[in-house]
Amino acid sequence: MEILQFRGDTGVYLAPAPGKASLNLLKMAREGLLVALRGAVAKASNEESAVRAEGLRVKSIGGYREVQVEVVPVKVGSSGERGFLVLFEGAESVDRPRPKTDEPATERKIGSTEAQETPAEQQIARLTQELAASREYLQSVIEQQQAANEELQSANEEAQSANEELQSINEELETSKEEIQSTNEELATVNDESQTRNLELGRINNDLVNLLSSVQTTIVMLGHDLRIRRFTPMAEKMLNLIPTDVGRPISDIKLNFAIPDLEALLVEAIDTVSIKEREVQDRKGRWYSLRIRPYKTLENKIDGAVMMFIDVDTLRRAQEFAENIVETVREPLLMLDADLRVCRANRSFYQTFKVTAAETEKCLIYDLGNGQWNIPELRRLLEEILPRNNSFEDFLVEFDFPHIGRKRMLLNARRLVQHSDGSRWILLAIEGITERALRAGSAL
Repeated sequence: MEILQFRGDTGVYLAPAPGKASLNLLKMAREGLLVALRGAVAKASNEESAVRAEGLRVKSIGGYREVQVEVVPVKVGSSGERGFLVLFEGAESVDRPRPKTDEPATERKIGSTEAQETPAEQQIARLTQELAASREYLQSVIEQQQAANEELQSANEEAQSANEELQSINEELETSKEEIQSTNEELATVNDESQTRNLELGRINNDLVNLLSSVQTTIVMLGHDLRIRRFTPMAEKMLNLIPTDVGRPISDIKLNFAIPDLEALLVEAIDTVSIKEREVQDRKGRWYSLRIRPYKTLENKIDGAVMMFIDVDTLRRAQEFAENIVETVREPLLMLDADLRVCRANRSFYQTFKVTAAETEKCLIYDLGNGQWNIPELRRLLEEILPRNNSFEDFLVEFDFPHIGRKRMLLNARRLVQHSDGSRWILLAIEGITERALRAGSAL
């Protein structure tokens, strides 16, 4: 019976109970109110009408007071849940002397018909009223006990019914045994089907063996324990593998590649379910791209790794050749990625602008120097190169650079695409106007 709201000064009639904080009405009731208040609430609940208790004597601050309590059933909120409105009507303190002035009898009446009763008569009337309230409360407790006994009797009957149901379940279990026997016969049929599937798996395995034998790529399949499962004929030649190596840990095999952290790469690829790629050289100096992928089962579980070596020596040599050409060009060159970050700069750029690779690479072009390259028009031209395959030439800029002073330059840019993996970059060439004029004069 929790209190929802307080209205007015209820401290005379209610006070917090010792111990854990609670808003229970009966726990907060002051001495002299508990029995009558509990009985009034119970009676109002049963009769669904207002109940009034008069002539109650409550111990409060400053002595005892005469109190009348009225409990009115109400509906709380839109849900219509039943609640109670408890009204406290107090009289003057009993311990104080009564005023000598005449007062209407109705204002001084406390559960009796005479206003001028002696203190002894008032005490007897009060005790009589409290006794009647206690009897009503005791009667309600007895009725609740009877109701609880009836509920226990009903629970006992339900338990007996449950026992009967258990007996019925036992009979159903007997029936289930017969069904299990029938299921065993079905399992025998399924077993026959499994044998047929095993034959199909055998054919699939043969297809896999033939496929691996015909692939002209170095592939090695490893289990979760990094033991060799299968490998292609090209792997047999390149990695010096023999058929008896199946089942051996990859770490026991002396490969033709210097990869000291190969085992760590394999474990990382399996644990993180990610692809690892690295360029490695064999003992003859030939370049290969090592790619490690997680081995996934049909249930999408990770059960090892697949290691593949792809010959990229020709591409690597061509890339080194192109880089050597770039390094010999006199003009400063910058290679930018899609985010306009510097991927690479040639030697002429570092010498011309007196900067280092640490100050240049991986930086946005707009952040180089003191922000000299942060020109709105230049930004627009660069941002349109990759999506639109645009290019521009002889874009004139003039900056004040640290270490080299003021410089006028012409910028040329175009898109570069690497067809092997589809990577795209922007090549930005920088030409000083003074240098162009000198070359033009020497040509004349």
